Amino acid sequence: MVQAALYQDGVRVSSPAGLTETYRALREQPSGMAWIGLARPTDEELFSLAAEFDLHPLAVEDALEAHQRPKLERYGDTLFVVLRAARYLDAPEEVDFGELHVFVGPDFVITVRHGAAPDLSAVRGRMEDSPDLLKLGPEAVLYAILDAVVDGYAPVVGGVQNDVDEIETEVFRGDPEVSRRIYELSRETVEFQRATRPLVGMLHALMAGFAKYETDEELQRYLRDVADHVTHISERVDGFRQALTEILTVNATLVTQQQNAEMRALAEAGFEQNEEVKKISSWAAILFAPTLVGTIYGMNFSHIPELHWALGYPFAIGLMGIVCLTLYLIFKRRDWL
Repeated sequence: MVQAALYQDGVRVSSPAGLTETYRALREQPSGMAWIGLARPTDEELFSLAAEFDLHPLAVEDALEAHQRPKLERYGDTLFVVLRAARYLDAPEEVDFGELHVFVGPDFVITVRHGAAPDLSAVRGRMEDSPDLLKLGPEAVLYAILDAVVDGYAPVVGGVQNDVDEIETEVFRGDPEVSRRIYELSRETVEFQRATRPLVGMLHALMAGFAKYETDEELQRYLRDVADHVTHISERVDGFRQALTEILTVNATLVTQQQNAEMRALAEAGFEQNEEVKKISSWAAILFAPTLVGTIYGMNFSHIPELHWALGYPFAIGLMGIVCLTLYLIFKRRDWL
């Protein structure tokens, strides 16, 4: 247990050290309200609370297992709310999500926190500084918790917006690591969307029960304000996801264009290299012809035809010239030279 307190008319009257003392203090103050905060509680603690406040087994099971999607369910006189809080971590530039389960009964509020966010001690302090609001009962505490969770989304929206802007710059700068960053931010945005979108329906469901459960008019205004903020944030998150989808498409197009340009450059380089190889091969063939003739007549054999012929030298020179000229004309016609 993190903290427990008993309130009477919006003022803290006692701070029990354990669950047993809290139960006893609440029985001694029938018109009081207990606010019990737990962080990653044990099974024994939750089963003790379930037995004392008649919590529904399904809600207790959800609180034990965690990893639930945001939802609002009513079990008799008890309201069970699951919230996904979020905070933006500047150093790693990522979003950290926490889970919060809230049991709201006629004379008690139980919060079960899984994760670092939100800071419920600040919520408790703010409510204790506003006794007129706190004396409205457990629904006022639920409002304060909802408001704190929704307010915590604002820095996350700002951080994600900054990341999206940076990614846009990296995409057009051709950063090779941008695809991985787009994928990671898209996953966080989807998770953020799952945390915020259900809140819109949950708050509308609360507002629909104002008349039935005779919710105080001042509290109704506060809850409507939270609903407006949630709607705005949900729309922003939807916009982030759409923007990231478009950025991913643009990045894929730019990568494809870059690959095509590189392939075209390679093809042009290959073509130029092939032309150079043709020229080198042509001149090598032309120079090979006189080398061949000269090599044959340069061998040290006694019996070589035309070796002692008076016209042998002019004939060899002429043969070299004719072969070279013939090869030159052939290669020139084929555009090798």
